[in-house]
Amino acid sequence: MGLSTRLRKKIKPRLPDGVRIYAIGDVHGRADLLQSLLTVIDADLAKSNPGRAIQVFLGDYVDRGPDSRGVLDLLIERSKTHETVCLKGNHEVFLLEVLKDPARLQEWRHYGGLLTLVSYGITPTMNPTAEQQTELIEALNRAIPPEHLAFLQQLPSSFTCGDFFFVHAGVKPGIALDRQKDEDLLWIREEFLESERRFGKYVVHGHTPVSTPDIRPNRINIDTGAYATGNLTLLTIQGDSLLAI
Repeated sequence: MGLSTRLRKKIKPRLPDGVRIYAIGDVHGRADLLQSLLTVIDADLAKSNPGRAIQVFLGDYVDRGPDSRGVLDLLIERSKTHETVCLKGNHEVFLLEVLKDPARLQEWRHYGGLLTLVSYGITPTMNPTAEQQTELIEALNRAIPPEHLAFLQQLPSSFTCGDFFFVHAGVKPGIALDRQKDEDLLWIREEFLESERRFGKYVVHGHTPVSTPDIRPNRINIDTGAYATGNLTLLTIQGDSLLAI
């Protein structure tokens, strides 16, 4: 299921004793890959039975891939039977904005939004007029189940456990973690990616696709471009051990 690699031994951020975290990178409509990883997690849980298992999803569940609706169905069902933390990604924010402002549909299409429309049974034209854009978004508002909308509206921007900070895109260097702005947590790239400073906690993130999990002394990026590569990464953390699959 991809490259397995361990964090360099000299870096030892830790989780509390008895806690295991399963973190999954950007899904982007690949419900098939998500289901496969959930099966892997279930098998591991049945075999090892950790004291407390937390499943953390790093955002960007919709757009680009073929089954955004199916991804949200899986996450909502998963949260009913397991301890899960589903974080907000910039694509979830953009979807909510489009639902309020149909004029942003043309911009959304550049983010792979038309595939999200199709997953809800809506077939857009290639170049919809302003009137057609309004009609498409009205249809999407009708098609999205209330539980999907509630899920999207309640997503947190970050999650902290032990020495780890989980977030979609990253953090702004030099700003305390509890003072970060959503714009940076959801959208930041170069300023964060190029920084070698420590951020207060070890950052686990996605947002910027990499060919294999990118392990640095201050962060790990587990967005392996699932919608394009077919490789959705699962990161398992227990104690000070990290394993990316």
